[in-house]
This record gives sequence, C-alpha cells and structure tokens, in this order.
Amino acid sequence: MQKNLISVKKSSGEIEPFEIQKLEESLKNCGASNQEVSTIIKSVHPMIYNNISSDVIYEKAFFILKKINNVSASKYSLKKALFDLGPTGYPFEKLVGALLKEKGFKTKVGVTLNGECVTHEIDILAQKNGNSYAIECKFHSNSKAVSNIKVPLYINSRFWDIQKQWNSNVKNKTHLKQGWLVTNTRFTQDAINYGNCIGLKMLSWDYPKNNGIRKNIDEFGLYPITVLTSLKKNEKIQLIKNNVILVKEIITKPTVLDDLKITYHNKLKIIEEAEKLCDMKITKYEKRRK
Repeated sequence: MQKNLISVKKSSGEIEPFEIQKLEESLKNCGASNQEVSTIIKSVHPMIYNNISSDVIYEKAFFILKKINNVSASKYSLKKALFDLGPTGYPFEKLVGALLKEKGFKTKVGVTLNGECVTHEIDILAQKNGNSYAIECKFHSNSKAVSNIKVPLYINSRFWDIQKQWNSNVKNKTHLKQGWLVTNTRFTQDAINYGNCIGLKMLSWDYPKNNGIRKNIDEFGLYPITVLTSLKKNEKIQLIKNNVILVKEIITKPTVLDDLKITYHNKLKIIEEAEKLCDMKITKYEKRRK
C-alpha cells in the first residue's frame, strides 16, 4: 500500500493524507502501551482504503483497544463521549462547571442576569479573585458542526449588555471582567481571530493549543460517564437523566448505580473501571452501601 496515495476524510469534511503516525500518537496519548499500539496498527493498517473516514478508523482502533485495555479505550473515546452527552447542552455545562471548580472558580450553572437592555440566561456564572465571568457553552451533537464568527459576535454582544448593568450596580461585590465561549467541537479561524481581538476567552476541543477541553479533562480526570466501556448506552442515558454526568460521581457515590437495575457484579465492574480511569481508590462498594 502506498501511503502517499491514501486520503482520509475528517468529520469536518476536510480531506487530508493518511498518516499512520497520527493514529499511533492518538493511541499513546490515551495511555496505550507500545505493544498495544503495535498490535492495533498491525490490525488496522491493512484495512485502510482511499477516502476512508476518520470515524471508521476510530471505530476499528477502538474495537481492538477495548478488548485489550478498556481504560485506555475510555480515554480514546473521549471526543465521541462528549457528543453522547446530548441532546441537551446541560450535561456539557455541568462538565465545564466542574472543570472551572478544579481551577479554583466558584460557579453557578443556569443563571438569569439583567442587562442594560434586556435580561439574559447565562450558562455558567464563575467567580474568582474578586472577578466574575459570564460563560456560554455551545454544545453540538454533530461532529461536523463548528462555531463560526456569528457565535462569538452574538455572545459578545450579550456580554457587553450584561457587563454594563453589572458593573454599574453597587450591590454587586465583584467586577464582571470577561465573557467566555466554550464548545465541544471547534471554532473557525475567523471566530478565533474575532475572539482574540475583543478579549473573549474561547475554549474548544483542541483550542487553545495544548490547553483545550481534551487536555483539561485528562489533567483533572473529569471524564464524562459516556466514556465508560462497562456501561451500556441505555444505562448511560439513565444516569444522565438522573443528573450523573461525571465518572467521579460514580466513585464518590456508587449508589447512583442502583437505579440501573443491574447485577452486583456489573456494578463492581463499572466502579473498577471508573477508579482506574480517574486513578482514584476508595473504599469498596459493599462497605459504602452500609
């Protein structure tokens, strides 16, 4: 197979040359060992064909990785797992709020604030060091969706309206310093350029470089429950309906699994994967039930 003749169609619709090194790197980034990476590459490489979609490559690699290292498979599935938090944006907002708390912010999810002209519903209000931040989360269920320049234009106009009223109100004890825009997919370059120009902090899957959502989730171990390979799809949906969004919530309060009506053995299996994934060890489930 001549590698230079093989192209890959990304989820965004872009076409790029297939590079086996990118697949190797993505597998290593999720904790797969060199031997595991080698096993997956040997299996997947012969199945690559021209104009194959990146999603198909992911599925083939994930299927093998799940069999040999389910914790690494959980991390490898993170991008897809964020989409699986939908269809509403609230679980994603809760995830972003949890990330902010890890960074020392006090947060409130779902806040109505008065602007100078009209009232606005803000996804997250965060406070730290005497400053407040109005944070909007743009959740997409479709991996092809992007946030173009219209999104930061709209978000920033709302922020300015709120900021004028907030900072002129003597009852507010903090300064409303900045607006934020967070998305689980990506921004167009025009959106990024505009955000940088007007001081709107922007966070996406891989932006800023080496400090996007993926990097922050891995750093703080704040994985969504949708990454767990030991949970079935309907079980994930039920947990989300019960407002259980983070893997850590299963570790700290394993009784949230009781509503799933699964066997005790399966509960222990889920907890074990969760503990390994988040690198957290706590008392055994049977002791915590008492």
